[in-house]
Amino acid sequence: MPGKHHQIAQHLIQDILSGHYRVSDRLPSERDLASRFCVNRGCIREAITKVAQMGLIDVQPGGARVKKKQEASLDIISHLLAQDSIPDPCLVDQIMLVTNTLFIVAAKRALELACDEDLQAIRARAQPLMSLQLEAATRSEGYFKLMQAIMQASANLPLQIITRTLFNQIIPSDDNLTAFALIDEHASSLFAGEIDRAIAARDSQALCLAFTTFSTLNRETLIRGLQAARDVTALEGSVQ
Repeated sequence: MPGKHHQIAQHLIQDILSGHYRVSDRLPSERDLASRFCVNRGCIREAITKVAQMGLIDVQPGGARVKKKQEASLDIISHLLAQDSIPDPCLVDQIMLVTNTLFIVAAKRALELACDEDLQAIRARAQPLMSLQLEAATRSEGYFKLMQAIMQASANLPLQIITRTLFNQIIPSDDNLTAFALIDEHASSLFAGEIDRAIAARDSQALCLAFTTFSTLNRETLIRGLQAARDVTALEGSVQ
């Protein structure tokens, strides 16, 4: 179970991301924060350290000042996705674009380096996705695992670290995202077949084209679903 300092860090992160504290603002003193959360100053220091490690604040002798979100680590992604009950469509779109770009780099390298046995293992991840009987959550998880297998085969350590960190930030929100994605199961099955054939033929161009086309379809569908849901929520809020 997370300690008290972890919970306090979460509160401070939310305060910063929601705009309660703006860039260059100084956070309250350790004494004030200790009073607010009813803890000792040592617990506050631990929380401040955690927020600083995320890159959201700069701890100086005179106190901690808020930094730009652009200077934060990838760990901020999960917090941004969880800010609202319906994730920000623009942020989700950006994440999916980055993921696709990283995948293309990894796919080209993986097909150059992977031995036949490695390719068979990757195909074993792709082939179940050709089924029309998969539930949306199972299909989403399957594509994550396929991408991870290709990333692993690329033998590009920085790429593996970045994508694993990014995936780990997305996964807690995946069930929430899946609820807004009305994916064409038939199209998904066909793309899985194209991906499998491209891997078998070591055709990086065909693999990247199939995955990019499928990713674009998913992205556009998901973004429309998220935006429509946010519009409905906004309308309901204005009526109330």
